[in-house]
Amino acid sequence: MVALTFAREYPPPVAPVAPSSASPAAEDPPVGRGAEYAPLVEVEDLTVRFVTRDSSVSVINGVSFTVKPGEVLCLLGESGSGKSVTMRSLIRLLPASARYGGRIRVGGADILSLAPRALERFRGTTAAMIFQEPMTALDPVFKVGTQIAEALVTTKGISWKSAKARALDLLELVQVPSAKRRLDAYPHELSGGLRQRVMIAHALATSPKLLLADEPTTALDATVQIQVLLLLRELQQRLGMATIFVTHDLGVACEIADRIGVMYAGRLVELGTVEEIMERPRHPYTEGLMRSTVHAGMRGRVLDAIPGMPPDLAALPQGCAFAPRCRDARAVCLDQPPAETFLAGGRRVRCLREAPGTAFAESPALSA
Repeated sequence: MVALTFAREYPPPVAPVAPSSASPAAEDPPVGRGAEYAPLVEVEDLTVRFVTRDSSVSVINGVSFTVKPGEVLCLLGESGSGKSVTMRSLIRLLPASARYGGRIRVGGADILSLAPRALERFRGTTAAMIFQEPMTALDPVFKVGTQIAEALVTTKGISWKSAKARALDLLELVQVPSAKRRLDAYPHELSGGLRQRVMIAHALATSPKLLLADEPTTALDATVQIQVLLLLRELQQRLGMATIFVTHDLGVACEIADRIGVMYAGRLVELGTVEEIMERPRHPYTEGLMRSTVHAGMRGRVLDAIPGMPPDLAALPQGCAFAPRCRDARAVCLDQPPAETFLAGGRRVRCLREAPGTAFAESPALSA
């Protein structure tokens, strides 16, 4: 992974302030480019378990958020925190062993109750996804132009001739050089950056209202990463799509997002605008991510990395899952998972340190 430097300089985290009495009804206020619209995506108390004959593992534990049209939400966290599972749940693109709970609505449709045919139409028209590795997402035995055109023929019902012409327009839209010649190329004949651009064109072919991007720049070198990020941001703004972007890179989140949701151990532990998260992180895990990220002016300094490893989702602790790694943990953190605290302006955090009352302050400290 190549870390990007922040385009904006943010000061060190400030000391936490007392939570307000804002109610849950005030969550997710109008922000960003989708401020004037009702939510396109509504996720409420989402749970996901993977069930086999021998085991049942809860990988998502009560995640809730909304996304408005034209808004970009970035899900941030370490590998194994539940980011990709959460995003794939929005289009039910998980193995048959997955068991869903809660509620997911996208564009007014109840995703968890859609029949297979309706779900197929939904994936082809309302939502589209850019996968992390285009070499495994693109079919190696078909030309890329044919694959883009097939999506148009299937979902729009247009002729192959019209679909091929539209595929060429899409490759030019995503700035593929010599686009007409690339239509007849196979995926293995393209560079990593060009394959990712083809993947973006494929996702945009059906004019989706919701674009899901699963770490689309992770496998690319630093220069191509920046090019693809700038392209995605430009296309999202031009086409007005709601976008959910999964990453573990704070620099990427800072560049592309309106809001950031920080995930840990299958839970959304903090949610706020980019400025709020970067300037005033309120969860110890978010603070740890900020401390352990490379940015300008750090030459010669040792990174203050988060100690330990993420927990085993099959054996989560009784209390806060982050407590064993948290430098601020107290005895009360080991008793039960913290509930969400709703802060002013719709910001949310799942930490006893931010909760009303004196239980955290009066509890004895633990050593991380």
